[in-house]
Amino acid sequence: MNSSIARLFAFSQKETRTLIGLMSGTSLDGLDVALCDISGSGTRTRVVLRRFDTVPYTPEIKERIRAVFAKKNVDFQFLTVLNAWIGRLHGEMVLDCLRRWDVPAAAVDVVASHGQTVFHAPKILHGLTDFPNATLQIGDGDHVAVTTGIVTLSDFRQKHVAAGGEGAPLAVYGDYFLFSKAGENRLLLNLGGIANFTYLPGSLDASAVFTTDTGPGNTLLDAFTRRFFPEKSFDENGELARRGTVHSGLLAALKADDFFGKSFPKTTGPELFSPAYVERAQAATGTESLGPEDLLATLARFSAETAAEAMRRVMRSGVDTSGVDTSGVDTPGERYHAYLSGGGAHNPALTDALRELLPEVSFGKTDDLGIPGDAKEAVLFAVLANEALAGGTTNFGTREGVPSVTMGKISLPT
Repeated sequence: MNSSIARLFAFSQKETRTLIGLMSGTSLDGLDVALCDISGSGTRTRVVLRRFDTVPYTPEIKERIRAVFAKKNVDFQFLTVLNAWIGRLHGEMVLDCLRRWDVPAAAVDVVASHGQTVFHAPKILHGLTDFPNATLQIGDGDHVAVTTGIVTLSDFRQKHVAAGGEGAPLAVYGDYFLFSKAGENRLLLNLGGIANFTYLPGSLDASAVFTTDTGPGNTLLDAFTRRFFPEKSFDENGELARRGTVHSGLLAALKADDFFGKSFPKTTGPELFSPAYVERAQAATGTESLGPEDLLATLARFSAETAAEAMRRVMRSGVDTSGVDTSGVDTPGERYHAYLSGGGAHNPALTDALRELLPEVSFGKTDDLGIPGDAKEAVLFAVLANEALAGGTTNFGTREGVPSVTMGKISLPT
């Protein structure tokens, strides 16, 4: 038996397994690296987060990724070589973290690498009737495995697409395993580049769990912060947006896209919510000369209102995944608790607006549930790898967008 295969089998039998989860999101801040000890699987999964760090991307790294990021037409040779280069880069970042943490690579059982999304193309966006949902992440898993010497699981989203999903959001699986609570209806809202939430019913019924994107989170805020304030990569603490005034006409134009009326689950990305999307709305409303702070205030409100309206659809219908009538009132006696994560959870321009828009919801952060919000997505990919190798028995039913599959392609280091 190949020694790496034998190691994988031994891994699946261990009481506690050591995994590193990697996540690099659409905000391109850097690589999140989470060192986790995980025991059990499914709803019995228990995670101890031993160490976490975000390794920042240099301007050169960001520039290289942006050359192919969310663009229909790219230099195909450059995309090809970038796939390998990102894989090696992520592997080297893992080794640097392990050295700083004084953890030998041999003590890590598996690396779970999300890779870097460069294009997301569900059918609702690409509109090509002969083609399925699709998504592309670069940062080849073989390069991560060979660079680190650690068995690597990667390319998680492809199995989700193959099984009928849209390849996102994948947090639903780990959210259900780690954060469900009997008797408490929970909404796990991730305010990353794109905002998405997972609905976790207090009944603990896996077949009722679902997830959906709601629209932009930070992606437009970050893009226009960089445009108007080149010395900044994002609007720290929402200070710029909070100095501005929301333009109601522009806000209405931004919310007019038919994406927001589509049924759950649905996914999107910067392919739709790009600077060009905002520029078209500005041209339609004559707001091209709107001041930077006012534009950022409007974009923050855009993200907050579309997220809040999507969450309210769930609260009104119990579960809304297929265009059910959501014109009713909130279910009597139901109480919903929202837990925030992602970069937007640190932005009061977003979080204050959400609390204003949803006064009946109790808000907290996933930190309150034992997993820091900044580390959550990296941890969840470690959980997905653990499930692929040591679990995989949870049945999520036939609900669209949450196929009952295990995910991750295995790359051996030798």
